[in-house]
Amino acid sequence: MSKMVGIDLGTTNSLVATVDSGIPLVLADADGQRLTPSVVHFPGADAEPIVGLKANRVRVLKPAETVYSVKRFMGRRGNDISREEMLVTYPVKGEGAGPVTIEIHGRAYTPEEISAEVLKKLKHDAEASFGEPVTRAVITVPAYFNDAQRNATKKAGELAGFTVERIINEPTAAALAYGLDKLKEQAKIAVYDLGGGTFDLSILELNNGVFQVLSTNGNTRLGGDDLDKCLIDFLVQKIKAAGGPDATQDLPMLSRIREVAEQAKIKLSSEMEVEVALPFLTPNFSFSLRLSRAELENLTRDIIARTRPHCLRALADSKLETKDLDQVILVGGQTRMPLVRQMVTEIFGCAEFEETRGSIRLGADYHRPKGPMLNTSQNPDEAVALGAAIQAEILSGGFKNVLLLDVTPLSLGIETFGGLMNVIIHRNSTIPVKAGEMFTTAVDNQKNMLIHVLQGERERAKDNWSLGKFTIDFEPAPKGVPRIGVQFEIDANGILHVLARDTKTGKQTVVEMKSAVDVDDTDVQRMVEESVEHAFEDLAARRWIEATLRAREAAAATRKGLVECADELDTSYKGQVESALQAIEESLATENAETKVGDTKKLQEANAALDEATKPLAELMMDKAMETLLRKRGLIQ
Repeated sequence: MSKMVGIDLGTTNSLVATVDSGIPLVLADADGQRLTPSVVHFPGADAEPIVGLKANRVRVLKPAETVYSVKRFMGRRGNDISREEMLVTYPVKGEGAGPVTIEIHGRAYTPEEISAEVLKKLKHDAEASFGEPVTRAVITVPAYFNDAQRNATKKAGELAGFTVERIINEPTAAALAYGLDKLKEQAKIAVYDLGGGTFDLSILELNNGVFQVLSTNGNTRLGGDDLDKCLIDFLVQKIKAAGGPDATQDLPMLSRIREVAEQAKIKLSSEMEVEVALPFLTPNFSFSLRLSRAELENLTRDIIARTRPHCLRALADSKLETKDLDQVILVGGQTRMPLVRQMVTEIFGCAEFEETRGSIRLGADYHRPKGPMLNTSQNPDEAVALGAAIQAEILSGGFKNVLLLDVTPLSLGIETFGGLMNVIIHRNSTIPVKAGEMFTTAVDNQKNMLIHVLQGERERAKDNWSLGKFTIDFEPAPKGVPRIGVQFEIDANGILHVLARDTKTGKQTVVEMKSAVDVDDTDVQRMVEESVEHAFEDLAARRWIEATLRAREAAAATRKGLVECADELDTSYKGQVESALQAIEESLATENAETKVGDTKKLQEANAALDEATKPLAELMMDKAMETLLRKRGLIQ
């Protein structure tokens, strides 16, 4: 069996790693570089693409033919890329719900094909290092990647010639890298992962070799690219104010500004001030500026602060407080930025973990209540790749005392009669996971059932996101007779498979949800927050809908009974039942046209009164049904 490697397919840089003699390490390419820029340049229609550092060098000269930050387009649709388009200099196209394409030299490339070129280089570097073919890989993705994005990542791996053995979440991989030498300890860890294009915060518990994810939260549209854009916009304005050209109208010029902005941001993590120099932007104009760390922090503070609510939500979901955490580990190149570390320290109340001595440095905050340690002992660029390599080693049979338990970040279920969402798998359930429920029909002689798969945290289907629909057919029967089992399975890669089965015939339909909802992660966060904010309203709506369905069903059955047993009921009893039915109708009429919710208590009381009033009618109908059955079987005349 061929060697299995771990790959961090990043927005800015990608890495490939392995485990050698029990030690995880990142592999270098022929030039000794361990970081491969996730950049692909297409020199011509028939020429081989250039990948990595060499492609990054020509990005300034050929901005429209050089693709970078393509990870942000993975698994997305044309109606969902407006913000990403503003961050890149190459042509991106997509209409409506159609796939995104990148058109270069008259050919349309998918984001998966671009990413596959990066993966091919990593595959080549690994094979050169091992001296043998490498066909198996574990690839990491942001924890908040949806089904479509995970599938796109897997497809990219397959296009590159890999068998993708596992897709795992980046924060979880990082925790493996940090925790390998502490397998006998029990600890609770937060992983703060801020990369080039995405942000994740995961809370994990480590207990005797078992890594269990307790919760996860994040934003797949928040990262270093956004910080770069702030600085680029700042420089563009300064150039214009100095009498220079409008760089937004010149792609090569904008690419030069992007390059110096990225370099300045990196340098300001270790220096207090840098010079930004752009000689001869035009034949008659050069530009230079002294940029301080304080200025960069003022420009980017609001963007970094957007990570705070995700951290607090993950803590709340894990039912922990900051004092319950032992460590906060930093992952992703952006966490080298002093402002990021300062903000993480403030959010979690951290004591800093000295990289050189492993001691706690409290400094001016000595009297602060003890919080988790801020652990920066691993290279933030390499931790995810190292964790992926450890996972690959686990799957290959090594590290038998390590078990990784990840979670699904959002609830999954189906729409039921009345427009409610019935949750089958709850958010933060450990994966892989399988769960199912039995459903039946609400209408007589129904021939099929529409399975509408939903994702979200609200009670009503319309307030959640649709992941897809499919139909299962079955034999017509009275309502309530058919039995349709619906099973959800989230595999180890976090991909959802839905099975619907008619228990009578055994006929079943299996669907892999290949296209999940493509929305901004701020909308994902908004949904979670709204589920808390509207909890009482949603619960009231569910109770009203359930009471309404029960009332209408009971009223319909009662009217049917009144007709069938008309000759055997006296007038006064009929009047009593009609009065109870009228109370039901009056209660249903309390429904508000805007909120679609009425007086649930009044309706429940009317339901209870109808149940009491119709007891004699129900007994009579049961006797008649039994008599009909006995006649059918010839047991009575």
